[in-house]
Amino acid sequence: MEKGFICHNLKVALFSEKDIWGKSPGRTGKQRKKSEERILLEDLKLGDYVVHENYGIGIFRGVTQVENDGVTREYILLQYAGTDKLYLPVEKLDLLYKYTTSEEKTPRLSKLGGSEWERTRKKVSESIREMAEDLLKLYATREASEGYAFSLDTPWQREFEESFPYEETPDQLKSIKEVKSDMESKQPMDRLICGDVGYGKTEVAMRAVFKAIMDGKQAAILVPTTVLAEQHYRTFTERFQDYPCTIEVLSRFRISTQQKHIISDVQKGVTDIVIGTHRLLSRDVQFKDLGLLVIDEEHRFGVAQKEKIKALKQTVDVISLSATPIPRSLHMSLTGLRDLSLIETPPPERYPITTYVLEYNDDIISRAIRSELERNGQIFFVHNRIEDIHQVYEHLQELLPGVKIAVGHGRMKEEELSRTVMDFLNGKCQVFLCTTIIESGLDMPNVNTIIIDEADKMGLAQLYQLRGRVGRSDRIAYAYLTYRQDKVLTETAQKRLNAIREFNELGSGMKIALRDLEIRGAGNILGAEQHGYIHAVGFDLYCRLLEQETARLKGRSPREEITTQMDIDVDYYIPEAYIPDSGAKMRLYRRLLLASEQQEIDDIRSELNDRFGHPPQPVENFLQIASLRIMAREKEIKSLRRKGRQ
Repeated sequence: MEKGFICHNLKVALFSEKDIWGKSPGRTGKQRKKSEERILLEDLKLGDYVVHENYGIGIFRGVTQVENDGVTREYILLQYAGTDKLYLPVEKLDLLYKYTTSEEKTPRLSKLGGSEWERTRKKVSESIREMAEDLLKLYATREASEGYAFSLDTPWQREFEESFPYEETPDQLKSIKEVKSDMESKQPMDRLICGDVGYGKTEVAMRAVFKAIMDGKQAAILVPTTVLAEQHYRTFTERFQDYPCTIEVLSRFRISTQQKHIISDVQKGVTDIVIGTHRLLSRDVQFKDLGLLVIDEEHRFGVAQKEKIKALKQTVDVISLSATPIPRSLHMSLTGLRDLSLIETPPPERYPITTYVLEYNDDIISRAIRSELERNGQIFFVHNRIEDIHQVYEHLQELLPGVKIAVGHGRMKEEELSRTVMDFLNGKCQVFLCTTIIESGLDMPNVNTIIIDEADKMGLAQLYQLRGRVGRSDRIAYAYLTYRQDKVLTETAQKRLNAIREFNELGSGMKIALRDLEIRGAGNILGAEQHGYIHAVGFDLYCRLLEQETARLKGRSPREEITTQMDIDVDYYIPEAYIPDSGAKMRLYRRLLLASEQQEIDDIRSELNDRFGHPPQPVENFLQIASLRIMAREKEIKSLRRKGRQ
């Protein structure tokens, strides 16, 4: 409960914890598990594109049994260019990846036996090598240069952190620890913190800023838009209100005389914290003693601005914040080249978004908006066509008399759009009718209903991102995905809408949408020139090559575990009659191949008994061979062969 109340009729006064102690109750409850690995090979469906490390891009055509000299084995059938086919033994699954990129383009199939794939792979590897070497040089330069080592935490720092009204997530605590450790060392910090909006990146940054000003240094927060600058200004002012520090915001919302006054105060050292857009990078902005620079959504700045940021990075501590998800595989690959902190744990008490897919209906839309207004909430109404957005506005005005509606789209002047969004943020309007421009960085916890008009025309990743604009508080949020009345949906559109409705939690449909977003996030970190190379070999293989190159540059050979080659003349496969689903088979094969101890094999055996009944002999043989592989690996045996059935 946020606030208490007094009921005179019942002669009852109820006090909340916040009324008594001045802070909200700490959020409790079990933390949700970290997000799983996003998309796995076992999610493969017939017709999906795959990429084999040695043979290139092909199409998955299923799992098939082949008998050879009286011994039956199971193989993965892959189709390549022309009539080329490859039968891949299931024990070679570790060289196969699902082909994913963020582009809509269909990849070109590789030709078996040709040299084209080898050339492509070589070109990608060379590009990765150059990029990794540049990153390593930057990293080494920073390690060699000497910056300012901040002092250990003060009592005020501890007091400031304890006043945080929520319980920190484990990822937040880990990121805070990493940032402080960086600040206390002599090398200049350059750390990237990735996490969705509302996951607590700003709190990590605010603790770093507080640490900087405790040592008499200034801190600058650089953001891509005026609206974001104003939102950060409000957040920082509220959080720092009990401490003697001066916070200013430098943006277009400040008139010329105000800007001059702020710039003068920054130069004199009167201002401790300044928040602003790229105006902060202008020549006339000089700091007296800048100690920390926080950059929000760095990839949204232009080339010239990035160069100025790069120059600053050599001398001051820098934290970059990104709301685009970053794949864990990329995070691992970049270890030692770029300091990354991931905040993947959602805050507790987040509810799944209740999602409806329906024909557009005025009564339902009107009721949905009125219900949200009754709980003092706000609404996004997304109509992604500028040409007739004002007709939709007039229609909504007739439908909802007395409701204040604001309109926003990409063709408005930046200042006009910024003011419209600010008015909505400040509660001056109740409904924001807009195109898909809703800022990815903005945190609007009071908006908990979104209506998406003609949702059938949008991609899965786009729908997922739009739906994610709501449900950022402890209230239940609602998403209405509408399509025009009497419209016959295409099969693809129907599947897309069904996927987003069904997967409130991250199911396989959402994994694909997330992977699309993640690859874009990877592009933001690695640079636009790497985008084509990711498309050439697929994202997962790209990450594998990057990991190998990083290991080589650091003077250690890539981690190679001994994979025992098994050639034993017995039937070992999973019969169709026992497990008909190819996805379930792939999952089981992969688990058996990756098992590193006998207990895992025993667990799989009991699970099979429980789900599918007693395993037939070929499956039992596979279980025994998996056990044998573990023992051989422990003894570093590279190959085991047994010919004949004796």
